[in-house]
Amino acid sequence: VPRNYDPVLHPFEVPREYTRALNATKLERVFAKPFLGSLDGHRDGVNCMAKHPKSLSTVLSGACDGEVKIWNLTKRQCIRTIQAHEGFVRGMCTRFCGTSFFTVGDDKTVKQWKMQSPEYGEEEEPIHTILGKTVYTGIDHHWKEAIFATCGHQVDIWDEQRTSPMCSLTWGFDSISCVKFNPIETYLLGSCASDRNIVLYDIRKSTPLKKVILNMRTNTLCWNPMEAFVFTAANEDYNLYTFDMRFLESPMMVHMDHVSAVLDVDYSPTGKEFVSASFDKSVRIFPVDKGHSREVYHTKRMQHVITVKWTSDSKYILCGSDEMNIRLWKANASEKLGVLAPREKAAMNYNQKLKEKFQYHPKIRRIAQHRHLPKSIFCQIREQRIMREARRRKELNRRKHSKPGSVPLVSERKKHIVAVVK
Repeated sequence: VPRNYDPVLHPFEVPREYTRALNATKLERVFAKPFLGSLDGHRDGVNCMAKHPKSLSTVLSGACDGEVKIWNLTKRQCIRTIQAHEGFVRGMCTRFCGTSFFTVGDDKTVKQWKMQSPEYGEEEEPIHTILGKTVYTGIDHHWKEAIFATCGHQVDIWDEQRTSPMCSLTWGFDSISCVKFNPIETYLLGSCASDRNIVLYDIRKSTPLKKVILNMRTNTLCWNPMEAFVFTAANEDYNLYTFDMRFLESPMMVHMDHVSAVLDVDYSPTGKEFVSASFDKSVRIFPVDKGHSREVYHTKRMQHVITVKWTSDSKYILCGSDEMNIRLWKANASEKLGVLAPREKAAMNYNQKLKEKFQYHPKIRRIAQHRHLPKSIFCQIREQRIMREARRRKELNRRKHSKPGSVPLVSERKKHIVAVVK
């Protein structure tokens, strides 16, 4: 249809669009029902999870009593249960082809299991078992080759066919809590140690590359699946830090919203957002380039969230918590599930564009950003805001009453970095 865009002919276009944008924003909050369901069956807290690389409906979870369960998300049922370890299941990962998966536990073993259920009359046995000298705290598999890495006292690189590590990487003397392969530059590794270090390794050189030391301990990290150099670290000081591995002197972004230690982080397959799980019993979704979360999920029953995963189709989020449940959430809280009619799809796209156009108008912004929080989190946020203001005021006063230049101005991004060692 030919249309004349002359503003003289459409005198009330902007007010009309503003009203539509306001209504669309209000309706989005009305229809925001992100919680889809919970998978219950574990008899102890859920400690780790892994995604199936080829099947969207399959997810694996490991508990604190050594039990591993494989779930079918479409039926929301447990397909298979394995008593894998004595004590905690500390880490698990799937092989890139999806035929098997690996688990590590407190019993100092690394076990490889078949993804398929055993045939009738067959025993539930691991394919391989490797007995190590120390407790392993994490595991991750290479994205293209038959190599996997474990961490504990040091980072070990293993070949699947061998029972001793190909090489051991160490820098410092502390226990390492997590190790992750880069999904793009597959020979790069990142690890977090309890002496507040984030160390990067290259398995071709079999030496550590460089490390960054933060003010507090980093619990885990996750590589961006779209940008090879970027990773996000979940820290004990309630923040998440997005780094570019080439410039570790200051993070690209500090993400502040949690009110307790951040325990896990996972990227969306698009690489534009990530989800974080925290000790404050909530799950938050952050855009990579913004310092504050766009969404926070919580339920009355949910306890400390230990592990979180973003599904490979970018639509759902899974989180495992202390009280033995795995919860399934929508990544986009008000999204309609199911088949959309063409007119519905057109209306949704139109409303989305309107919301983007007017997103900085005070009324629309207030409605879009408002979230109802549990009282404990709400009070802690207020308390921390007061503390931050007090610190800022104290610094301003100190600068005002000191010799010019004697109190340097340190940006928020550089405050938390102690040193970078190459």
